[in-house]
This record gives sequence, structure tokens and C-alpha cells, in this order.
Amino acid sequence: MNKILKIEKIEKYYGNKSSLTKAINNISLEASKGEFVAIMGSSGSGKTTLLNCISTIDKVTSGHIYVDDIDVTKLKGNKLNTFRREKLGFIFQDFNILDTLTGYENISLALSIIGVPFKKQEKRINDIADKLGIKKILNKYPYQMSGGEKQRIASARAIITNPKIVLADEPTGALDSKSSKALLESFEYLNKELESTILMVTHDAFTASYASRVIFIKDGKIFSEISKGDRNRKEFFNDIIEVVTLLGGDLNDAL
Repeated sequence: MNKILKIEKIEKYYGNKSSLTKAINNISLEASKGEFVAIMGSSGSGKTTLLNCISTIDKVTSGHIYVDDIDVTKLKGNKLNTFRREKLGFIFQDFNILDTLTGYENISLALSIIGVPFKKQEKRINDIADKLGIKKILNKYPYQMSGGEKQRIASARAIITNPKIVLADEPTGALDSKSSKALLESFEYLNKELESTILMVTHDAFTASYASRVIFIKDGKIFSEISKGDRNRKEFFNDIIEVVTLLGGDLNDAL
């Protein structure tokens, strides 16, 4: 399968010589086109740092990260900005949609930034809104939406530009259980029907069970990895819990 993401022996240090912290310790991994990969780990494990390095929010200390065969560790200036606009989609825990714009306008903004003419935007926005079940809220402002609705608007904005990979940082962290389930079903649809490649960081086993593969991080290293295969989601969830237990620490942090 076509490799969308390839990470080669990356390390990330914070601090200075007198007080160095190694947040990522020699991690290598790959993700193929159309994969839905979850990254799990307790607070401080390095999972968010890993996502930040992939998303170019942070820079690696050593090693290489390739997205669609582009070495993102070497990008600077306008090339880096173009890469972010054209190759990546972002979904954050706190939604990051603009309060002064409607749902439609928030999604439209992503298309405007990459130069899609307004006349060509309407069909694309209506198509994705229909697929994510958000047509009824397109003309609402964020203050008129529930948390789940805001996150689905954010999801539509993230994938409307057809990015090579969607990066989701604790996307269900601010949602109730009903909204979380609706959002995760939307992710499932995006992944299976639209072949979106999704890399999602989460501490929650239920959320991770929607992925096709889960990578577990501990102390900046890959601790374990499991794939869903032919198992149903409940069986996969139970397997995730078993690995979380082996990780140690407070199990409640992962539930």
C-alpha cells in the first residue's frame, strides 16, 4: 500500500544541557493511505509531542518525518506553509472554529485559503455536510451549536481540502459520550468511505477502538502495537484495555 506517513528514528529533546528531557526516544513508524491509526499513552508519554512533530508545530531534534514522500523536517518558510495548507488537516480538542463565522463560512475559509473560487465551494461543502450529517447547522454560529456539532464542523473543515493526512488531537476530549460516538462514527465514515488517512492521539480506549490500528507510547518509546483485523470493535476494545493494563499506571487515565 502507498505509504502516506513514514517516521524514521526521530528524537525530541526539551530544555538545555543542564536540564534535558527526552520527550521522544528513537521512534519509527509508518501509516498507509486509508489507514485509521490511534496513538495512545498516559499524560507525559510523548504522544502529543509526536503528533506536534508530524504536524510541523514542533521540530524534531534528530531523525526524519516523511508525509507523501516530502521530508517535513527540512521544510522552511513558504514551503512549510504550503505543505501545511495542502497536505494536512487538523482537528483539535477545543474545536478551533471561528465564533464570528457560521458553520458554512468556517468550512469555506479552508477552501478560500487554498484558492478555491467561491462558485466551486458550495457543492463541495454541501457534499461533505451531507456525509457528516451537518447540513442543518451550516447556517448556525458556534454559540448555537453543541460540542459535537462544533467538532463535526471542524472535521468537515479539516477534510474539505482533501489533505493527505488528518491529524486529530484528543478530538473527543471535550465531548459527552453521545457526541463522542457520533463524531467517531463520522471518522469511521471518512476513513472507510472517503479513504481519509487519520492519525489520532487519544488517552481513551473507547475512542481508540474505532481505529484500525493502535500504537502505544510509553516514556517516549513505542511500547506495543495492535491491529483490529477481523475483530469487532468490542473485541478490539478489550484487547486495547489489556495493553493499557500492561502499560501500568492508573487505568482510569485510559478509559
